[in-house]
Amino acid sequence: MIIKGGAVFQEDKSFVVRDLYIEKGRIAASPAQVTDNTVINAEGLLVLPGLIDIHSHGAAGHDFSDGDMQGLREILRYEYAHGITSYCPAAMALPKEKLLEIFHGMRAWTEEEGLSRIAGINMEGPFLDPEKRGAHREEYIIPPDADFFRECSEACGGLIRLVTLAPNVKGALEFIEKVKDEAVISLGHSSADYETARKAFLAGAGHVTHLFNAMNPLGHREPGLAAAAADTADCMAELICDGVHVHESMVRAAFKLFPDRIVLISDSMRAAGMGDGEYELGGQRVTVKEKRALLSDGTIAGSVTNLYDCMRNAVSFGIPLGEAVAAATINPAKSIGIFHETGSLTAGKRADILLADRNLNLLRVMTA
Repeated sequence: MIIKGGAVFQEDKSFVVRDLYIEKGRIAASPAQVTDNTVINAEGLLVLPGLIDIHSHGAAGHDFSDGDMQGLREILRYEYAHGITSYCPAAMALPKEKLLEIFHGMRAWTEEEGLSRIAGINMEGPFLDPEKRGAHREEYIIPPDADFFRECSEACGGLIRLVTLAPNVKGALEFIEKVKDEAVISLGHSSADYETARKAFLAGAGHVTHLFNAMNPLGHREPGLAAAAADTADCMAELICDGVHVHESMVRAAFKLFPDRIVLISDSMRAAGMGDGEYELGGQRVTVKEKRALLSDGTIAGSVTNLYDCMRNAVSFGIPLGEAVAAATINPAKSIGIFHETGSLTAGKRADILLADRNLNLLRVMTA
């Protein structure tokens, strides 16, 4: 297959008008490698890698933590239709037995056409700081437990790519030392100060769960976790760009603080793709009104958007197009170790491809 004449996104974040060649579900280096001569006319269009959402709880009326495989299919169908070709479902803090049941159910998962590909699992709970629990229920939060993490990892066949940890709780550094080679350790849901967070990064943590949210604010004398992450050269930082969680000026600031290290995420819950109304997240009632999902006490409870719209929002907030696309493709792929397979349109990688117009209206989704 030949995608002809489109402005193809490059790994240096530029766009080059050229033909893109596909052979047997992979990007080919030259037309000589192509046996299927079907031509797709992309003149005047943007050719983007499929997006990668590494932190989302649900959409289309379903939640990963329901433990319902048909519901997960509906989530992935919604995500695929919105240009997300790789996806990490995120688990809430739940009772141990429930988490193990959900993770074990993933052993039987098989990929299907027309659905986003499961790139791994994001274990957001339960090793959190109760003071910064957000929409997680306090009674399900437990101290860091490497043995329990490994039980969960074994239950799902090693699919856990990310695990969130509050670095200020007892046993955090020991957990990092034990688990750092088994999953990406993401610091978040924490009231940690700068020094505590910095020690955790030096010990082996390398990621931040939804920067600025569920952590102390970035202060000039008490800089906190966000500044410690910015001072850690290889640390990637998730950012929810729905226009609700983070003010647009702080979105611009985040891209400056974390050059080439921002990972756009949706952090969506089951109301994504649905209307206003009453929903549930992690066993708590959530009211959705005018694109805001709130618990009864006013706590923000995830977003009601998708990653593609977050990327568009970033551009509307003043982030250069190439930077915004990279933050939804290259950076998340690098952050969870799948950049060798996807995240850019480089020869040899999976042909996860989006066609969009110059206003970023999504026109077509293609995958291997």
